[in-house]
Order: sequence, then C-alpha cells, then structure tokens
Amino acid sequence: MKADRSLLSLSSSGSATRGGVAAPAASSGLGAALARAVARQLATALGDAPVSLVLPNGEEVPASTRPPAARVVFRDSRALFGLIGPWRELRFGEAYAAGRIEIEGDLLALLEATYLAPGLSGPFDRLAARWRALTRRRNSLRGSRANVHHHYDLGNEFYELWLDREMVYTCAYFPTVDASLEEAQLAKMEHVCRKLRLRPGETVVEAGCGWGSLALYMARHYGVHVRAFNISHEQIAWARERLAKEGLADRVEFVEDDYRNVSGRYDAFASIGMLEHVGPEHYGELARVIDRTLASHGRGLLHFIGRDRPLEFSPFVERHVFPGAYAPTLRQAADVLEPAQLSVLDVENLRPHYARTLEHWLARFESHREEVARRFDERFVRIWRLYLAGSVAGFRTGSLQLFQVLFARERSNAVPWTRDHLYTRPHREAGWSAATS
Repeated sequence: MKADRSLLSLSSSGSATRGGVAAPAASSGLGAALARAVARQLATALGDAPVSLVLPNGEEVPASTRPPAARVVFRDSRALFGLIGPWRELRFGEAYAAGRIEIEGDLLALLEATYLAPGLSGPFDRLAARWRALTRRRNSLRGSRANVHHHYDLGNEFYELWLDREMVYTCAYFPTVDASLEEAQLAKMEHVCRKLRLRPGETVVEAGCGWGSLALYMARHYGVHVRAFNISHEQIAWARERLAKEGLADRVEFVEDDYRNVSGRYDAFASIGMLEHVGPEHYGELARVIDRTLASHGRGLLHFIGRDRPLEFSPFVERHVFPGAYAPTLRQAADVLEPAQLSVLDVENLRPHYARTLEHWLARFESHREEVARRFDERFVRIWRLYLAGSVAGFRTGSLQLFQVLFARERSNAVPWTRDHLYTRPHREAGWSAATS
C-alpha cells in the first residue's frame, strides 16, 4: 500500500510504532480515534475497491459502497499503524504471516485492488525503493549460493506437493484455455525447443536448470546433448537421480556449479527463469559467459519475469521468499545481450500464461496446506500463500510480465522467415503431443 500526505504526517507524529515505541491501544479513546483516522485514509487511498478494514475494536471502515469482496481484520493496533509510511508492504506481509492480520473473503481480490489502487503512492515510497535497491542482497558467487539455498533447498518433497509431474517451476504455456498444468508445462518446453530450432546432435548449455526437466526433454525429443548448470544441491541431486532412471546419461550432464563457471562451446544457450536471480550488477558477467560459450552460428533464449518499468521486488518477498531477486525491464535485459553484440530475433510476453500457472500452483498448495504446516509451521504456510497469491495478482494486473527473448549471433543468417515453425500442427504432433502421451 502507498501513503498520502496525511498518513505521512501521522507517521511522523510518533503515535504509531517506531523503534519499539508502543502504538496507542485501539480500545482507548485516543487509540480508537487514531485507528479510525488511519483506516479511513487507507480506505480512501484504495479508491472504490470492494474492501473493508476491520479495526481491533470491531468497527468496520469500508473503502467502497459496494459489498466487500474481502475484509482486512486487524487483531491489534500495531498491525494497523504498521501500514503507515513506505514500508507498509513488508509490515502487512509480516503481520499477516504472524496472524495479526486476517483476511476474510477473497485474498486475490484484495491484492489486485491494492496493486491497482490510485492513491497508494507518495514521495517517501520512491525513497524507500531506492533504499531497497541499495540494500538488496547481491548475487556474488557466495551470495548466490546463500540466496538459492534459502528458496530452492526447502526439500524436494515440498515442491512435489504442488508442482506438475515434471517438476517445472517456471511459467507454463497453455496451448488451450482448458489445458492442464501438466500439459501446459510440456507445451512450454516444446515451445522453447522450437524457438531454439534444435537439431539432433547439437549441443546446448542451460544456465539454471531447476530439477532438470527441460534438459531431459531436449535430449529425449530433440536428440541434443545438454550440459545443465545449477547451484541448488537438492535440485541437482533430484535431477541426477531421474537422469539415471531415464538412461540419458550419454546426452545430459547435470553440473552443480554457478553459471559464471560455464565452459565449452555450444550451439544453443538456454536460461529459463534464472535471470531474476542474477541482478543488474551482474548482467555484464552473464553477457561474457554467453559470448565465450556460444558458437558463431549459435542462438539462445532468455525466459524471465520482468517489469515494464524499473522496480524492486516486493520487500516482503525479497526478505522471506526470494532473497536477491530482481525482475528486469526489457531495456535492462538488453544489458545482457548488447555487450556481446547479440541480435534480438523475437520477444514474446506470456503474462497471462504465468497468471494461469500460478493459479494452478496456489490451488495445489492450498490443497496440501495441512501437510505443509506439519513440515514447517503455520507462519510458513501464510508466507507462501501470500507470495503465491501476490504473484497471481501481479501478473493479472500487469505489475509483473513474463518475457521470452530469442537471440542469435549478429552475423548469423540462420533466421526463420516466419513464426510458422512454432505453431505448425504436424510438428507439434510429433513433439509436444508425443510428449504428453
């Protein structure tokens, strides 16, 4: 949420919690009046959103005359006063995770309304964004391992609860509106392979391979040789176990190492969902890796969460879920390609597909919430629910994008005249449809 002038002046008065100073109790006369004033300003900032704010004393402050799709219930005054000022998003998330804020009704509707609210911005928000950019955890060789371990080494069993059978943790591609998640993830891998125009016997390097599904798909259905890099120990262990079972060890190698240490020469370069973990300060390093490893006729694909304007990740997500994450704009992503004089061939935005993917993940996560709570705790469940739901809302409202950028060496003329090869039916039946059988 974003603050207007009256809320900012309220935050500077010392009435709300600051540095351990207790907020006035909402049940007292002064506390109730202050809570009511804060709630009314927040409601005004939300515009005509179908949301109501419920104060600790039970009083309800609506943001709209319409029936509320969601009620935000504040269990104590500190949770409410924490929404004053530019750190409200972090404080909201942490109060929700702790159970000091409850959501009655549609969480997604609440989050979408918040993202679209016209009055939730102010000059202090811009200063806070600059501070977050300065303090974002960096992805050095050591920092990357720590950041990746925080998110991806939570246990393969946890991710198996709500991902598809192939264990693909990136945006799916839905060939039809009613396709299942399993079908859509296979279609995404086929879509990537077609864009790269893979041919039998070629070599591919994949930077950031997750649980190895794409590398195995490429080898199995396109007859290429793949070296796939990842610094998540648990993901690499899972991928190697599956590799042994599928008998593709002569065509796929899973390497537990950082992308900066990739060596060799390859016909194609693939990075699916890794650029978000690189950070703008390291784009030059990634550019040098691509330049030294891509053959003169080579081509590559970057698939990444992006933005339409430079903006830091949610401070709540960056602190509790994805440390070091940054979603670049297309202009920023060009800093990976221009230093190596790589030509952009095609750009596709799959934003609606990622919204649909996340809807599937959220539904599956909720169906296993009790097991997740047993493995971790209720706070973990609430953090991940908010992360997944917030991501759905981000892609639905356009705050987040999903870009696929296809590129090649600047002198390469092996460029298709049209995009027909991506959608020709017989080819799909030989590839994607065969993979779903």
